[in-house]
Amino acid sequence: MAELVPVRSEDTFLSVCGELFLPTGQGALWWERRKTLVVSDLHLEKGSSYAGRGQMLPPHDTGATLDAVEKLVGRFCPETVISLGDSFHDPLAEARLSMESRDRIRRLTSSTQWYWVEGNHDPDPPAHLGGMAAGVLKLGPCIFRHEPTGATGEIAGHLHPVARLGGRGRSLRRKCFVTDGRALILPSMGAFTGGLNVLDPAITGIFSDGAMVFAVNGTSVRLIENALLLPDRRYQRSGIGGWRM
Repeated sequence: MAELVPVRSEDTFLSVCGELFLPTGQGALWWERRKTLVVSDLHLEKGSSYAGRGQMLPPHDTGATLDAVEKLVGRFCPETVISLGDSFHDPLAEARLSMESRDRIRRLTSSTQWYWVEGNHDPDPPAHLGGMAAGVLKLGPCIFRHEPTGATGEIAGHLHPVARLGGRGRSLRRKCFVTDGRALILPSMGAFTGGLNVLDPAITGIFSDGAMVFAVNGTSVRLIENALLLPDRRYQRSGIGGWRM
């Protein structure tokens, strides 16, 4: 079985248009030059949304996701935080937040210059929780938006990329970053979020000339060998076209 190549997070840098970003094991990006932390697809209150439709999930996803964000803010002490859309699972998620969660979000937004990039799940982030709403945010050569378009300098989320890895008759899935040095897609940070296989045409179409995949497991970042990547069963490798790592 081909092995994952372990890479210490502090030794791994992803370059987008010449800017260096440090990926974290939780799925965030740290932009040292701009003292900016980037997170994506928190999907706060997804559990309560499902519960309202009769599908009971443990009601701890918001707390777990905020735990991760708070630890990252404590580690890097950012001046700016960019949340790349779908920060809230639906337009009514804010109303379902506990008072404790609201207070935690306000502490985060008051301690940094916090941007809520608008997502398809949350086009209008709640103003009373602090922070500033932005459809698209441009900083230096980089463009931060929710849904990726493949534009040069783009850093986006939305697709929740995951790598399916296989060998010796078994497989596993890991959230991952995908980048070709021109653009980058972040994994989702939400505790209950699923993911889209990096070999899905929605992702390969953005990186038609190939890309690198870096998987995360909550604590570390790992570069994935091309030989380990598997499509989901509904796709065949013959239909993936020119995808190269």
